[in-house]
Amino acid sequence: MSRLERNGNSPGGASTGSMAPTQPISGHIQPQGPVISYADTVDRVAPAVVTVHATTRTRAPQQFDFGGDPFFNWFFGGGSPQRFGGGGQTPMQVEQALGSGVIVREDGYILTNDHVIDGAQQISIDLVDRRNFKAKVVGADKPSDLAVLKISASNLPVLPLGNSDEVRVGDVCLAVGNPLGIGETVTAGIISAKGRQTDLSDGSFEDFLQTDAPINRGNSGGALVNTRGELVGINSQILSPNGGGNIGIGFAIPSNMAKTVMMQLIEHGKVSRGQLGVTVQYITADLAASLGLKNVHGVLVSGVRPGSAAEKAGIKTGDVILDLNGHPINDVNELRNSVAAAGANTDVALTILRDGNQQQVHVKLGAFNPDQTAASSNGGGGNGQTGGGKLGVELAPVTPSIAQQLGIPAGTQGLVVAQADPSGAAAQAGIQQGDVILQINHQAVRNGNEVQSALGKSGGRPALLQIMRGGQTLFVAVPLS
Repeated sequence: MSRLERNGNSPGGASTGSMAPTQPISGHIQPQGPVISYADTVDRVAPAVVTVHATTRTRAPQQFDFGGDPFFNWFFGGGSPQRFGGGGQTPMQVEQALGSGVIVREDGYILTNDHVIDGAQQISIDLVDRRNFKAKVVGADKPSDLAVLKISASNLPVLPLGNSDEVRVGDVCLAVGNPLGIGETVTAGIISAKGRQTDLSDGSFEDFLQTDAPINRGNSGGALVNTRGELVGINSQILSPNGGGNIGIGFAIPSNMAKTVMMQLIEHGKVSRGQLGVTVQYITADLAASLGLKNVHGVLVSGVRPGSAAEKAGIKTGDVILDLNGHPINDVNELRNSVAAAGANTDVALTILRDGNQQQVHVKLGAFNPDQTAASSNGGGGNGQTGGGKLGVELAPVTPSIAQQLGIPAGTQGLVVAQADPSGAAAQAGIQQGDVILQINHQAVRNGNEVQSALGKSGGRPALLQIMRGGQTLFVAVPLS
């Protein structure tokens, strides 16, 4: 089974690979010969990439001899735990984490991953010239998995930051770091994809560059550079089967995101992000048809938190967000990152589509708070049970006890799916037992008559259901043919 791993916390795994270098491509393809070497680029880059050692000391859990008590013998696997003799003080455990970093200012500021130094009590930096420095943490940001360190040094070599927005899929790139603790290593590959999200970082502020340049554990926090020797990414994660080494799928934090986070950490010690206060979802072809969209574009607002910037600006559930400050939005992650990067208390302009009409909404963003979630609808309950007709479901009113069992807000108004025919239209579209149907085709439903009336408005289009699942709302398009 494959899994995503951060690749900087401990030595181990497969060895790095290599790739025959090819001519970087820009503009029209020219009939040029192959690049013989990237040595000049490496000469400029390598001195600005460092090795990061992070040490954590913890006291081992105290263990006792329970004198052959059969219960504790069973609990501890059939053998009595060993008592550490001599006075009650248990020994210290020392954990070493290994990663890489990039010098971003000549006065000793170093950019690395948060997960490389998380919880460390001592951090030291090895330079390429074999000098070693103790480092302190200037600031760390878990949502982006970035951290800034500082060492007492001057006139250090610096890696210039490139513009990651200009990186194209297919561009040649070099990964520089200290994989597996074997020493500074350079590998080559291409940019395989952009805008990747892995959901491993806390908060999911992710917009990864994907690369096949071989990276392994220990490369975390190291440099991903273009052939001009500019930093375009901070290596952060790998996709690896069964905890192994590189298989050609690695992820780097884009330099533009890293720069924004780095500057805030240096200046303020923390990162401030904007928040809109909505939950959004991708628009599928069926959802586009249900919404009357000619093209599959934008993102659909499935929930609005009360008191949020979105609610104050008049954004409603069912709106389609088309662009932010004139920049087209077609990706949920792209909207989240764009709003976050804009910053709290910033005024932004959103172009939305509501009931087939396009309009512009101006929003003053709030401050990002990971504990806040989108709001749910409130209302009254009902009684009785009804069939879902063409949906192929059995529905029941949401009572206070059902709301408590489902973990949804008290007073939620709608119909809970008691049973779903696996071959029915709703189940085929992803509706599950326990989902609460709030609206059908923008009409609130509380009984069977309202369900049938709302379904009748579909015409030849899929029915648009707004549901609540686990306290969160989302839209599902259900084809009825």
